[in-house]
Amino acid sequence: MKKITAVIPVRAGSRRLPDKNILPFGDSNLLVHKIRQLKEVDEISEIIVSTDSEEMISFAKQEGVLYQRRPVEYCDEKSKTFNEVVEYISGTIATDVLIWAPCVCPLVKTQSYKNAIKEFLNLSGDFDSVVSALLLKEYIFDEKHPVNFSIENHVPSQQLPNWHIITNGFFIANAADMHKWKFVYGKKPKLIEISKFEAIDIDDRDDFMLAEQMFNIIGV
Repeated sequence: MKKITAVIPVRAGSRRLPDKNILPFGDSNLLVHKIRQLKEVDEISEIIVSTDSEEMISFAKQEGVLYQRRPVEYCDEKSKTFNEVVEYISGTIATDVLIWAPCVCPLVKTQSYKNAIKEFLNLSGDFDSVVSALLLKEYIFDEKHPVNFSIENHVPSQQLPNWHIITNGFFIANAADMHKWKFVYGKKPKLIEISKFEAIDIDDRDDFMLAEQMFNIIGV
């Protein structure tokens, strides 16, 4: 039986939205909400909050999950690159499979995590990781021209090619591979489609308000 660890990477600062990771959400805050979501996934062996924030460590303790006190230089977004942060976290957690689970996507459903883990554990040699993605069926232009459609031979949006947006819902790979790649997924990811609601990613105040409204309407 493989050990599956979910890591929630959070930090004290946020440029666009102050204290983003612990903004009030539901009956708790974004971090605690994500911890409780992941607790519902029986396949996960342990949950670790990786942070430089003592306040966030206290939330991890209150929720009965593990924590990693990450050095400040791996949290300030200036001293280390994202690749170096992934290399550090994946190299310091003893586990077989690592689920990178940002708390900024609070509407990911429990079943979506379960499905993604099942897909990962049954991957063929054609894939090396699992990534949440949103199917994109939109008419896209670059600076001057259509990219995925023709004006001369216009088609309904349903007939556009299947393009995907990688979302921050979840990234799953062998911990050793994440460490080697210095990234949360490899060159052959299997894309797991999630809904538009689940794909909401809180980056600014508008995103947060949208996530709140959707949570109040549909829950998780």
